[in-house]
Amino acid sequence: MKGEAAQEGGPLYESRKQIYPQSVSGKFRKIKWGLLTFGMMVYYFLPFVRWNRGPNEPHQAVLVDMVREKFYFFGIEIWPQEVYYITGLLILAAFTLFLMNAVAGRIWCGYLCPQTVWTDLFLLVERWTQGDRRERMKKAKQPWTLETVVEVILKHSLWLMIAWWTGGAWVLYFADAPTLVKQLLTFQASPTAYIWIGILTFTTYTLAGFAREQVCIYMCPWPRIQAALTDEWALNVTYRVDRGEPRGSVKKNNLLRAAGKKAGDCIDCGQCVAVCPTGVDIRGGLDMGCIQCGLCIDACDNVMKKIGRPTGLIGYDTDQNVRRREEGLPPLKAKWIRPRTVIYVVLIIGVAGLMGFTLATRRSLGVDVMHDRNPIYVALSDGSLRNAYSVRLLNKKGVERDFKLSVVGLPQAKLRIEGQPPGKETDIDVPPDQTLELRVLLTAPPGLELPQNTPIRMVVTDLKTGESASRADFFKGP
Repeated sequence: MKGEAAQEGGPLYESRKQIYPQSVSGKFRKIKWGLLTFGMMVYYFLPFVRWNRGPNEPHQAVLVDMVREKFYFFGIEIWPQEVYYITGLLILAAFTLFLMNAVAGRIWCGYLCPQTVWTDLFLLVERWTQGDRRERMKKAKQPWTLETVVEVILKHSLWLMIAWWTGGAWVLYFADAPTLVKQLLTFQASPTAYIWIGILTFTTYTLAGFAREQVCIYMCPWPRIQAALTDEWALNVTYRVDRGEPRGSVKKNNLLRAAGKKAGDCIDCGQCVAVCPTGVDIRGGLDMGCIQCGLCIDACDNVMKKIGRPTGLIGYDTDQNVRRREEGLPPLKAKWIRPRTVIYVVLIIGVAGLMGFTLATRRSLGVDVMHDRNPIYVALSDGSLRNAYSVRLLNKKGVERDFKLSVVGLPQAKLRIEGQPPGKETDIDVPPDQTLELRVLLTAPPGLELPQNTPIRMVVTDLKTGESASRADFFKGP
């Protein structure tokens, strides 16, 4: 077909049609405004929330500290060595997304996705500056006037302000927010901060202002993935064909009902299409462009109230009920508890519980040991054997700590930290919130018969609190 179109000189693909979503009021629109307001407040103002962590620690509640190489989230501190917690959060996010899909389809896309949230905000500005759907469509076909130019300049100025603050708020999560704001305003911040603000301003302005539904339909992979994860019991925004068809005007349908003939409730007003942010006609069935935002439900319910018909012609329903209605059977209640949802809930609880347990029981110190590879061991002149190790000590507290290093598994051997004075061969001070790498020598006395690989364990102990951590390795010989 594409070859025939090319030979005839026609386009291979349908050109993009400009979509002018109409404003609508209703239950789902209020839910979206509430989530948008809450999400924006959290995103823009969370960097300014303070959290007292004591001396020598940053007091920003949520901070990705590139200098200290740590992530702070209120009372939780994540070190680079604990990147598995970030992995755990990503796994939790994935399972939560799967659960949301199993319950109500693309509910994430319709209510919580940043693309949806910022597009809603940009559309609000567009309606305020240029009017609602009809006014915007009318102005798009008319020649430019001074009023039109002023409106367009005002719209894009507000868009850029929102996009700029979006990018600015993002970089505030990577440095002390009040300090960085002052540096940005006085042009004393690092070039990196300005570059990232510029990148995020451009992407927000482009994606929310121009790409909009193109991101949801073409750029985002989730519509294609979620189709493989859903089932017949997942709720989706659905046009109830059995009740809506055949379509007709209010007058025509009323005459058909009076004559005892079948008449649908759909009056073909097109309001469900007019309010859709992606331009989907939900009456054609499930569509990959439908983000399940529920705005068409509000629009249709408003029309049904005006013409005196029951609401719910469009609503959240399951594929199972769609088939039952086609067969003339009564609909069934949604099954919230089924194997798919139970598995996701169990996995979410399991991963969250494991992460919580490891966070609650993790130590504030750590030790890593690496055996020297060349030479593996050294035979000294008195017949003794010496192995060398690189030992990294980790102090996760905000105060300097005194540690003692010892070895288990080779009691006859002598342990010494290179560079330490006599009498303190195994003692070391580690600065607050830092790691310290040491070269450690372990010497076995002469005449001691050892296998080629003797299991040992390096143990580091806090001399004040008694807290300890250990790491296994080997003492190697001939």
